[in-house]
Amino acid sequence: MPYRALFLCLLSTATTAAIAQPVQIDMAQAEPLPPIIWLAAPPESGSFETPEAPPPAPMVTLLIPPPPNPNAVALPPAARAVLEQAMKTNDPATFAAVQKATREQYPDGGPQIDALAAKNAAQIAEKQAADARAKAEQLAAASFLDNWKGEVSLGGSYTKGVTDAVAIYGAFKLNKDGLRWRHALSARADYAKSAGLLSTDKDTAAYQPQYKLTDRLYAYGLGQFDRDEVLGIRYRFTESAGLGYTLARGSKFNLAVEAGPAVRETRYIGQPRDTKPAGRGSVSFDWKPNTNIELTNQSAIYVESHDTNITSTTALTSKLFGPLKGQISYNLTYEDDVPGQAKSFDTITAASLVYSF
Repeated sequence: MPYRALFLCLLSTATTAAIAQPVQIDMAQAEPLPPIIWLAAPPESGSFETPEAPPPAPMVTLLIPPPPNPNAVALPPAARAVLEQAMKTNDPATFAAVQKATREQYPDGGPQIDALAAKNAAQIAEKQAADARAKAEQLAAASFLDNWKGEVSLGGSYTKGVTDAVAIYGAFKLNKDGLRWRHALSARADYAKSAGLLSTDKDTAAYQPQYKLTDRLYAYGLGQFDRDEVLGIRYRFTESAGLGYTLARGSKFNLAVEAGPAVRETRYIGQPRDTKPAGRGSVSFDWKPNTNIELTNQSAIYVESHDTNITSTTALTSKLFGPLKGQISYNLTYEDDVPGQAKSFDTITAASLVYSF
């Protein structure tokens, strides 16, 4: 047998025997093991001595990483138990705070903490997906009369504008958020007398369905009725359609804008009915800095060929107890062109109690 082939066979036998022998390692002074070098086996036929033989096969090197440092401090069971307890809350913020503190205390336990963090993220994602499926199934099975939420308000108001007076104020709202449709129904009435004379007599009612096109974009329709005897508006009907977009949405703050064409049919006192096309734009926001306080605003503008109408209602609501809340609201109305009157700019400040259901 040629010397080179004999050397390869002996080296292979020695390496196999060395691997088979158990190795005693002093865990207190362990050092990384050197890489093991595997040599390619000699060809099955031919000889390296003959000129006709092919060149030897290249050597293949397999690097085995060194074992972990036995002196490294593993994540203690108590620290792992705290992380697992934080995972049960299903709250990313809680787990993040516990994870940060654990990393600072046990920096060598990073790999184990990373594994628990990945498991926690997977559990939260799975729960969110399950909750979304359950909610979608519930909304799909609900009828039109299901899942409505609303509130009723009643109180007094101080009116400042064309006249100053103490008034009675009442309003209600109904809202429903379905799988593809949202519905909003609202109404408001203000009535007051000053020195025996009628100073405020106005009503507003509106219904707005919305169809969700995407997660934030929606199409809407609007039907609205207005009446204001003091401003000389016997009645006004508004029909509008357009698109809306939710600019911001969260548990504490929501902001949406809408725009579209409209048709307004107005009957002024002592005047014939007048129907005109118009453009409509609106902005609404809802801010909840905490669970007890809510600030809302709904503003809309209508632009016609010879008239501009702006309405805005801002309300600050504070939770009292149970379903009962206290509310202070500020309502603004602007009419650019009312027959027989100058430009009107009226405001109503009202304090009321709100019952939610």
